[in-house]
Parts: sequence; C-alpha cells; structure tokens
Amino acid sequence: MKWQRIISIATLAISVFTLVLVLRRPAPVATPVAPAAMAANAQSFQEKVNRLEEPKSSGEPASEVRLSSGELTAAIAQATGALPATSAAPASSGGSTSAPATTPSGTMEFPGAVPNIKDYQVSMDGDTLRGQFLTQIAGKDVYLTVAGHLGSKDGYATFEATEVKLGDLSVPVSLVNDALQKKLMEQRDQLKLPDNVKDVKVENGELVFVPK
Repeated sequence: MKWQRIISIATLAISVFTLVLVLRRPAPVATPVAPAAMAANAQSFQEKVNRLEEPKSSGEPASEVRLSSGELTAAIAQATGALPATSAAPASSGGSTSAPATTPSGTMEFPGAVPNIKDYQVSMDGDTLRGQFLTQIAGKDVYLTVAGHLGSKDGYATFEATEVKLGDLSVPVSLVNDALQKKLMEQRDQLKLPDNVKDVKVENGELVFVPK
C-alpha cells in the first residue's frame, strides 16, 4: 500500500540521519593543549596527589587537593602512555590505597585496566564532569560523550550521568543509566577511595579530593 511505502521511506531516512549523527564528530569538550603545557600539568598533578600521602603534624588540619581539567587530562595521558612520565618522586606512605599511585620511576598508575581509546578529552564545569572518548562500536569509530556528577558513598566513588551522546546524537540517559550503573558495579573495586580520602567531587570546575 502507498502509505506503507511512505512509512518505509520515512523510516529509512530517519535511520540514515541517525547513523550520520552517530558517526559525526561532535564539538570538542575541551581545547587542545600544547605538549609543554601538558607536561607541566602532569607534573602539577603528580605533586598535588603526593600531598595526600604526606604525613600531617599533630593537630594540623588536612587540606583539600584540587585538580584542574588540564591536570586530570595530563594524568590520563600518562596512564595511557600518551605522555612520558614526570620526574616527581612519590611520597612515602605506610598505608595501602587504591588511588592513583606512582611507580619508582614516577609514572602515574591507575587501578584497573585503562580502556583502549584512540582519543579523549576531559573537562569540568561547575559540579559537572564531562568526558569525550573515541571508541569502536560495531567496528566503527564513534565519539562517546558522557557528563554527570561525581560523588562518593560508603568509601567508593559514584557517578550519576546527566548527558550521553553518541557522535552528535543525544541519547536519553534513562536508556543507558542502568547499563552504566551495572558496569560501575562490575568495576567497584577500582572505584574504592584511598584510605586517607573521605570524599571526591567536582566543585567550581575542579576535581576535589577531601582528606580524612
């Protein structure tokens, strides 16, 4: 029937349009950083994280450690091998931790396996953390953009998504949130906060570690 053909054509057009949006590169979530600035950010990240390991004098209040988007991006670059290790020496500590740590050579190590991604960007705005990653879906390179709120519960980091995009196509968070939370539960051990950190959050465009 004629109306059935019209529906078929319309469905095909929508499918093609959706595919184009999915494969289309979205607007970047952060501006590119020069290699020299990236190296400086990695050094700064290392020095700030080391503060969490430094012993505090009796009665001295522990101070928050605040990390910028550039510092966080540089740390991920080191973890994925895209940026050479900094020369900052790790501070000694008598306790165990599952936080980002350093090897004797000064390389940042993150607990668990780092995903095999070709490209990534990280930014923070207000209390929102936003990441954009180039990955493969059904054999095609697709940009995945995820934004949300970082927090903690019972000693573990949590993440509540507020925005999800495949390529340039917005995806209802309700369609992916259950799968996302299930995946986070599978990686729960990797989300355990360090013994000396009681909370982690994004505040005023910075990643904040709140020590105990």
